[in-house]
Amino acid sequence: MDSIYSRIRDQALIIASQYPPADFYQAYADEIQYSVDIFIQDALIIELRDFVQAHIENDFGHGMDHAHKVAVEAGALVAIECKQASCSSFQVQHLVRMAHCAGLFHDIRRKEQNHARKSADFAAEALQTYDFADSDLADICIAIRNHEAFKDIEEAETREGAMLSDCLYDADKFRWGPENFTQTVWDMVAFGKVPFQKFIQYYPKGVSFLDKIKPTFRSATGRICGPQFIDLGLAIGRDLYGYIQAEFPEYFA
Repeated sequence: MDSIYSRIRDQALIIASQYPPADFYQAYADEIQYSVDIFIQDALIIELRDFVQAHIENDFGHGMDHAHKVAVEAGALVAIECKQASCSSFQVQHLVRMAHCAGLFHDIRRKEQNHARKSADFAAEALQTYDFADSDLADICIAIRNHEAFKDIEEAETREGAMLSDCLYDADKFRWGPENFTQTVWDMVAFGKVPFQKFIQYYPKGVSFLDKIKPTFRSATGRICGPQFIDLGLAIGRDLYGYIQAEFPEYFA
């Protein structure tokens, strides 16, 4: 069965390469690069990256690579939203760093029940020794608690906290697009040792479920850009299902 999943994942990568990247990456290339620069150069973020790398599990589709992408793109979304809100350059840099912290920690307890709250609790304890004001730490933890879809949203006490929460959620849900089929699904089925027959039984329902995420994006930028990520993922998922049906017809008899 592992060889079947490997073949399907390889085909998913081929299919995904035939689609253009989401418009977000070109439209906001400067803000993304700004976030990347802070993520790779800031001393605090470097230290936190090493800390999270040592504590996160990488075998469930929500490991360090996922945390890295969510952190960087949450930072980019914050930079975009800050620009529209006429924030000072200091505010932008500070909030981008906070977004990186929230992104790095948001799934650190992904395998546990109530993982958003457990991850926030872990972050609250781990970040106590770092140079964050109590209000900043509270905003980071609220953002982490709020990153799950279809859950009640805890209201932040500040405009900046609400922005951080919305941007973390949206960056996390960007991953429900193409990456769902090029990476996440395969890590999860490998971890769960999902039988192939069960996989194809639930596959159509799983793909169609992605459509439900489109109206949930929260930031102004996320509401504009997010649905395209999901549409790309849906297109890839449907193309891939056609491949599965053609290549493995014996499982559909």
